[in-house]
Amino acid sequence: MSVSFVPAPVPMNYIGPAVGAGLFIAIMSLVPHPARRNFNAILAAGAVGVYIGNGFGVWELIYPALATPVVYLGLRSYRATGVAWLMHATWDLPHHFAGHPIWPFLQTSSLGCMVFDTLIAAWFLAGAPSIIRIREAKFTG
Repeated sequence: MSVSFVPAPVPMNYIGPAVGAGLFIAIMSLVPHPARRNFNAILAAGAVGVYIGNGFGVWELIYPALATPVVYLGLRSYRATGVAWLMHATWDLPHHFAGHPIWPFLQTSSLGCMVFDTLIAAWFLAGAPSIIRIREAKFTG
């Protein structure tokens, strides 16, 4: 296993993913419960497999084995989905430091993914409250 060059992070490696997380939370706030909870559990499940085959050989199978039951619990709990995203953020770091980014064309993508995942995890751990309220139109007639 070889280690690739990992460039030094710059502010945009943090700002971009933070803005992305804010947009994600705003958009997801428009999705009503329980669809929001279930849809995000499915998104977290998809994230479980993104690193398979990406640099750590058979060790890549440890994270999916640990995260899959947590993601399944996310179908009933925003907080479980938050834990699943924190687990993914934790798995992002060794990939970043070993030079095995989630997107091979962007060396700091795993670092950005860690920032994004951590921020949305905090929102899920808080119960995924809506930050945008849509007023329902009242029709008289």
